[in-house]
Amino acid sequence: MEFWKPGTEYYGGIDLHDRNMYLCVVDRSGEKYAHRRMRNDAELFLRVIERYQPSITIAVECTGTWYWLADLCADHEIAFALGHVSYMRAIHGAKAKNDRIDSEKIARLVQAGLLPKAYAYPRGLRATRDLLRRRLRLVRIRAGMANHVRALDSQDNLHIVGQSLKSKSGRAALPAQFAQEDVSRSVATDIEMMEHLEHAISKLERHILARVKNERTTELALLQTTPGVGEILALTILLEMDTVDRFPTRQKFASYSRLVRCAHTSDGKPVGSGPRRIGNPYLRWAFGEVAVFAAQYSKGIRSRLERLTSKHGKGKAKTLLAHKFGRAIYYMLKRKTAFDKDRFLNG
Repeated sequence: MEFWKPGTEYYGGIDLHDRNMYLCVVDRSGEKYAHRRMRNDAELFLRVIERYQPSITIAVECTGTWYWLADLCADHEIAFALGHVSYMRAIHGAKAKNDRIDSEKIARLVQAGLLPKAYAYPRGLRATRDLLRRRLRLVRIRAGMANHVRALDSQDNLHIVGQSLKSKSGRAALPAQFAQEDVSRSVATDIEMMEHLEHAISKLERHILARVKNERTTELALLQTTPGVGEILALTILLEMDTVDRFPTRQKFASYSRLVRCAHTSDGKPVGSGPRRIGNPYLRWAFGEVAVFAAQYSKGIRSRLERLTSKHGKGKAKTLLAHKFGRAIYYMLKRKTAFDKDRFLNG
């Protein structure tokens, strides 16, 4: 866990919501200067904090509404600190909770240098990253439609779906093979939605690739030298990490990617492990996919996965291989080198 150490004269803690915020301003000694609710208005916000500039740090929890405030602070050269929600809850949890209390706690955490640090993704490719996340959501919805068709097939014990869903002609012929009219209509609806989603997903992929490839050409090319890594996985890894230079060590990167579980000890004895949900779920998904696809495309990696499976079981074997790919990709991007299969297998 890392903490913000801003070192300004004033500290503003904000409990931020969709339409309004609660602002608390304290100084370096802890004296409170402002504590009020106001609407989310850029001009109003700048007027309220004007008397505390240029030496003020604005601190906010990492929820879904911070983008506009971070950009506003960047435009006016105001220090901005983004707090990690999960860690903050562990630190300032209390019996009573409301916006007024939360805003003051945030202000006092950053004033004391105890605000857990979250990464404020810069605006350059932030919307592109979010668009790629939206694409993954649509892919999962499409998969749900396909699974529903397979479930209907199993209900009637027909076993006619098979590979038919993968081709347009196969999908078109499926509804007529179900005897019941309502079941046939349900299958036709699923297939129609799948085709609409495939069209939308394809357009998103082309747009995202065109948006990123001119800015991050070298990194995209390096990532795709890894067996099993295509354009989408390369884009996911690249956009979710933003830049590899923000991770001082591979251990930090592996932790952020949810590739390791941290042990908890007391009096030198293990007492469980850390929370599984702290970190980036999209990077964890991407490295899991890399492990699966690499084993399909590379005989040597498949053999490594089989050995791990015989020793640790299927689930843990894929996790260990995903961790190994995470380490390899970290050094590839750090050193600007292509994937070295021999070094990967022998390391």
